[in-house]
Amino acid sequence: MNTTVQAARFKPYTRQTITQSPYWSRLTPALQEAVQVVSRVLPFRTNDYVMNELINWDNIPDDPIYRLVFPHADMLSPQEYASLRDLVLVQQDEAAIEREVHQIRLRMNPHPAGQMTHNVPTMNGVPVRGLQHKYKQTVLFFPSAGQTCHAYCTFCFRWPQFVGMDDLKFDAKESRELVRYLMLHPEVTDVLITGGDPLIMTTRALAGYIEPLLVPELSHIQNIRIGTKSVSYWPQRFVTDRDADDLLTLFSKVVAAGKNMAIMGHYNHPAELRPAIAQQAVRRIVGSGATLRMQAPLIRHINEDPNGWAELWTTGVRLGAIPYYMFVERDTGPSSYFQLPLARAYETFQAAYQQVSGLSRTVRGPSMSAFPGKVVIDGIVTLAGEKVFALQFLQARNPDWVRRPFYAKFDPEATWLDDLVPAFGEKHFFFETPERAEPRPQDIVHILARHDRDVEADLSAEEEAYEESSISGM
Repeated sequence: MNTTVQAARFKPYTRQTITQSPYWSRLTPALQEAVQVVSRVLPFRTNDYVMNELINWDNIPDDPIYRLVFPHADMLSPQEYASLRDLVLVQQDEAAIEREVHQIRLRMNPHPAGQMTHNVPTMNGVPVRGLQHKYKQTVLFFPSAGQTCHAYCTFCFRWPQFVGMDDLKFDAKESRELVRYLMLHPEVTDVLITGGDPLIMTTRALAGYIEPLLVPELSHIQNIRIGTKSVSYWPQRFVTDRDADDLLTLFSKVVAAGKNMAIMGHYNHPAELRPAIAQQAVRRIVGSGATLRMQAPLIRHINEDPNGWAELWTTGVRLGAIPYYMFVERDTGPSSYFQLPLARAYETFQAAYQQVSGLSRTVRGPSMSAFPGKVVIDGIVTLAGEKVFALQFLQARNPDWVRRPFYAKFDPEATWLDDLVPAFGEKHFFFETPERAEPRPQDIVHILARHDRDVEADLSAEEEAYEESSISGM
């Protein structure tokens, strides 16, 4: 595969280095202050491609990609912001800043949907580090070298992975434990490699995780998925990076082994798919024999316009991608800043869905990845004189719940499953038990010790190697 676009240099920016960007002077003092203060709580990282190609600097702070990657004062409560601002800009007391930041983060429900309390599998009675197994068919794998991204989304529900909350991290240094676990679980058909972003790794490092899954003893593994935002934030990963061709060859190797290589591309806005290199990345992924599925949450300030969703899905299909999910923004992090009422989410989905052809109607949503499972809003209807949400599970902890319709009283203010109550006088939803309640942040079981220093060193070295290879090869 021959690359045809001139290579670009990957240059990331963080809270410590964003002031060196030529765009820093485009921000008002208030916007600059918000970046410096809020990025103490939430992860901040962007890069030249995002700032040069995706952000309209004549429309800040309202540009959707700007809001997607830059922190804003309203992501904290007024009291939190004022207190932290004083500590950061006036007192400059690092110990006090750390204490304040820790309390804010715990308030933000750092691991929703039972990720640390109910999703972590065990082997021989011992928790398996770096794995989640919530649904029967699918195991999530978190390689330690993939626990960063080319740029961070301000709404990301995996934000604890990036902010130093080491005892709330999922990561695995290598794949041996994953292979052992899969050998014992023939019911598993899908492995989702996620993070962070696994495609921050070099192809050689990624192959070290993927190739062990291709052995005959794991013939029950039919689909290998990679969750990635690189399709939007650094499409050069598939086009002009020094090992871009090797990456696509790896995808082809998985396909040749008789498995589906599925790239789960996170696209939040149609602007991310408009650049020529972003479209070339899609064509190259599909050309390798892999499939590319498009998914994203519906988030206030970013993608509330149904026309934008219709453009995104239609463009994706034209390029060979498959619209997959519209999610509801999870109840974590600065969710009050991003969340929309479920009724609004359904209206947006319906308005976008009716604009596209059948080829784009593979998309499902709006879907909540809640504690009991993935719950989709099928409609807002009136039954027996009562206005209700029509709901069902697309996936569930208990497989018997899947595709079983149920109904909740219509609530124009509800933003999450836990806000809903059963319709028609029922006291409980059919899936509710005393154990059903989602764990509170303070109940999180710290299943493993903090990162060993050698793991952190490996991650740092891997990230440096990627950035060095990107720069030296361009």
